[in-house]
Amino acid sequence: MDKQLTLMKSLTDAHGISGFEYDVKQVMKEYIEPVSDEIITDNLGSIYGKRRAKNGEKTLLIGGHLDEIGFMVTEIDDNGFIKFTPIGGWWNQVMLSQRMNVITDDGILTGVIGSKPPHALSPEERKKPVEIKNMFIDIGVADKEEALKAGVKPGDQITPYMDFTEMANKNYLLAKAWDNRMGCVVAVDVLQNLEGEDLGINVVSGATVQEEVGLRGAKTSANTVKPDLAISVDVGIAWDTPGMKPENGQGKLGDGPLVVLMDASNIGHVGFRRHIQKVAEENGIPFQFQAVPGGGTDSGGFHVANEGVPSVNIGVPLRYMHSNVSILHKEDVNNAVKLITEIVKSLDDDTVENIIW
Repeated sequence: MDKQLTLMKSLTDAHGISGFEYDVKQVMKEYIEPVSDEIITDNLGSIYGKRRAKNGEKTLLIGGHLDEIGFMVTEIDDNGFIKFTPIGGWWNQVMLSQRMNVITDDGILTGVIGSKPPHALSPEERKKPVEIKNMFIDIGVADKEEALKAGVKPGDQITPYMDFTEMANKNYLLAKAWDNRMGCVVAVDVLQNLEGEDLGINVVSGATVQEEVGLRGAKTSANTVKPDLAISVDVGIAWDTPGMKPENGQGKLGDGPLVVLMDASNIGHVGFRRHIQKVAEENGIPFQFQAVPGGGTDSGGFHVANEGVPSVNIGVPLRYMHSNVSILHKEDVNNAVKLITEIVKSLDDDTVENIIW
């Protein structure tokens, strides 16, 4: 496995739902520290590597996010079944019978999400999706005492059970937590690409915490870094699966990274977005525009911080977002890295001023 795939596997196999990002943060630190002049953190746990400009005062913030969606243990019943609450957005139809990692202080336990079987449901009940409140996790114990002895307690995090996998076409990569360890991969690769470059601006590249529960780390990160421009790096919707029509939006795996025009959290800063398009076209880097009425990324937190930070989200299309499994295309990630690297090289203090105004 090459260095990039090793990085991808290390980040996606790591466990870290919102608020529990410490293991993922440690992986990020190991990769960004050797290629950074300085490590920057905030008090919630976001982490960045900084490369200082040779000539320039302006700062560009590049941010993925460390957290993945998952669950938290809320209760253990008398028979040892675990009740849980979602952390981040889950669709209940993708959850039943899925294997889970219940992460305790003593180690990781395997569980499965269960509910009342269809044989015990009325015909009307069978037609309706099972509500999350009626699901439970079975870790294979006889009672509550055994569950406690195994180390489970309220507040433990739960993540999907899924290993990083190359698929039939090796460019298609399957993993949990591509949302948004993909952005973490890009943030690391950009810093590595910039090693030895004379930069016209300061670059702060890394990842936030708690994006999935309200863009919380984006706010604290931007307040800490005080950037002049910001790029959030996150996954977007893939429109290339059955039932998805091309007129719904661009987002085909393998056709390049997404430049997001707008979502529910941010209208991509027009001056910055036009500059990004120009850089992509001048360097022959494929890209796709995407506009979605819902959802949001850390650009929604970055752009309203301090006195305002012109922000754009750059991402890659992802299949099966917010589920136990997701698929992206490796070349989309590579082209996102190329695009952001060239954006950095294109910037100096005067260019940043022109973009803002």
